Amino acid sequence: QVQLVESGGGLVHPGESLRLSCDVSGFAQRDYTIGWFRQAPGKEREGVACFRNSDRSNTHADSVKGRFTVSRDYTKNTIYLQMNNLKPGDTGRYYCSGRYGRLLLSACMSPDGYAYWGQGTQVTVSE
Repeated sequence: QVQLVESGGGLVHPGESLRLSCDVSGFAQRDYTIGWFRQAPGKEREGVACFRNSDRSNTHADSVKGRFTVSRDYTKNTIYLQMNNLKPGDTGRYYCSGRYGRLLLSACMSPDGYAYWGQGTQVTVSE
C-alpha cells in the first residue's frame, strides 16, 4: 500500500524559507513519479514540482523556478521541497502525490495523473 506523508509546513514571513518533506513508502518498484502540488482557498490545485525516481529528472513550475527545489534523499526514502524566498502568493496547502511509472516532465504538473495523495501540510506566508 503506497503511503505519502508530508511534513514541514508552517507560518513564515516573506523572504524566509521552509523545507517540506514527503516520506514515501509502499511502491513495489523503483519506477514511479512524485509530484508536489499546492492549493489555496478558492483556487484549483496547481503543480509545483515533480520528480521521477527512475532517472532522478525533475521539473518546477515557472512560478517557483529559482526559488523552489525538489530533491530526494535515498537513505531516507524522502522527497524534499526546499522553498526559498517565500512570498504571500505561495500560501496554501501543499500535497505530495505519487504514481507508478514515469510521466513526461511536460505532463507531470497535472493532478489528474496521480493515484496516491498525502494529507497535505499547510504553508502560510504572511507579514
